[in-house]
Amino acid sequence: MRPTRPRVTASLLALTALAAALGASSASAQQAAASSHRGSSGLALRSGATLAPPKILDLTSDPVGISWVVGDQDGAERRRDTNTEVTYELQAEVLFTKDSAQLSDAARSRIIAIAREIEQRTATQVRVSGFTDNLGSSAHGDMLSTQRASAVRAVLAAELHSTAVVFETRGFGERHPVASNATEAGRKKNRRVEVSFV
Repeated sequence: MRPTRPRVTASLLALTALAAALGASSASAQQAAASSHRGSSGLALRSGATLAPPKILDLTSDPVGISWVVGDQDGAERRRDTNTEVTYELQAEVLFTKDSAQLSDAARSRIIAIAREIEQRTATQVRVSGFTDNLGSSAHGDMLSTQRASAVRAVLAAELHSTAVVFETRGFGERHPVASNATEAGRKKNRRVEVSFV
């Protein structure tokens, strides 16, 4: 009986050499295909793929808008500007006494300054929204926030000399908080009136 080991070894060596040769030719074919789709940056595109044309971002038509927020030092007034809207957020403590919709004299001067900007920008739509914290009943918060928004609207309307301005006035009560009602600092932020115009 003859030993078969040398013949099997020779066959295995021949198969290994063939596999190595096939692997090498396949790798070189892939490299050649990739390099034919490669730009000057060294990045490769799939066969048939093309780059989209360059696009310049038009910030004035951005629906989300870029927002700038500016607040005074004590946080009583904040102004938020986007590409489409200006919003003033006034803390209720600055405008009104506790649980009241009666405006203070200091509040009137702040509202008059907002009216001047509305005129300068020739805005025709103004939204005045009132908000409260979650203390007390929800019905009371809705009523108080509506009364406060209406008081601010009355000063704006008296100061604006244009009859083209349309007001939307609404009280949201405790809905739409901007901070947690679990602390007095958060509740203070939630008690506010917002004036927005395009």
